[in-house]
Formats: sequence, C-alpha cells, structure tokens
Amino acid sequence: MPTLYPKCTPGEMLGLLVLLKDHKGSQEIAQLADDLDLEIDEILPSVEFAEGLRLVTVSDGRLTFTEEGKKLVASTIRGRKLLIREALRRTPLFQTILRALESAPERRLGEEELGGIVSFTNAPPETVLNVITWGRYAELFRYDANERVVTPLRQRPQRPAPPTSPSRGAAGPLAPVPPGTSPPPKMAPA
Repeated sequence: MPTLYPKCTPGEMLGLLVLLKDHKGSQEIAQLADDLDLEIDEILPSVEFAEGLRLVTVSDGRLTFTEEGKKLVASTIRGRKLLIREALRRTPLFQTILRALESAPERRLGEEELGGIVSFTNAPPETVLNVITWGRYAELFRYDANERVVTPLRQRPQRPAPPTSPSRGAAGPLAPVPPGTSPPPKMAPA
C-alpha cells in the first residue's frame, strides 16, 4: 500500500466534507461532483485524502462519513484543525516529517529536505507545497516563505508585551467616554 500524501488543499477537502454534510452524511460521489460542477476525477484527490484520514468511507461509489468525519464537520474551525492535526499525525508521512524536524540541526527543514522525505512516498515534487499547506493549516509546524524552511510551531518568536495604558493626564489615548457623559478635564502641564 502506497504512503498517503495530500493531493488536495485543506479548502478543497473541507469543501467536499461540508457538501457531504448537506447531503446528510452520505451521497454518491458522482452527485457530489455534479453539485460542485466538477468532474469526478477533480474531486477524487479530496475523496482519497479524506478516506486516508479516516473521515469518510467509500463503498460502491458512495461517500459516507465516519464518526470522526461527523465530529469534524460539526466542529468549530479550531476544533476542525485539532481533529485534522491528530489525523495527520497518524500518517507515516507527517510522522516522518515531524521526527525529522525534531532531530534536525537548529530544528529547521528546508524545502529540499522536505522534498527528500516526500519523495519516499513516490509523490510528485509539487506535493511538497501541499504538505506545507496541510502542516501549516493543522498547526503542526510553521513555514517561513523568505527562508523557505519549516520550523516547529512552538518556536514562534515572542511578541513584545503591549505598552501599558497611559494614566489619566498622560499623553496618549484614554479609555472611551461612555455616552451621555463628558470627558474628564485636561490637566495643565506642571
């Protein structure tokens, strides 16, 4: 059995799953393609990846939600990301990428290194972009487009603390004045 790799974007797969939800969780693949005004072969990458992530089953040309798939479409955006993150972590490809990222010097992997990992799946080279897109969507890692590297998500640079609110009489914005009241008098400089 070949290694599972994404041939679609998160938006394409999630769009298909939301449409399946509108069909009460089970529908002929041909009908779903027709509803999306696409050819069947255009939605098959999403069907295959959703099936590989155990979100749907396919039987006799019919797509049906698994319990995990039902949970996914009933979730908030945050909940969907969490469920997809866990599903991706179960795949050999993303397990390998995450292990390589943890053991890499400086905990960074360039696109070439990702390409090397992806090539073991017999996936075409353009799959690297989909892998990055899925990893970012599921918050498995970050991607720096300037340096073209992925890094662990928890290495996010610390943001400086926001400035403290100025006290009354100090220069700068004050809290909004409730309607029907007048603003406090301005203090003359000493």
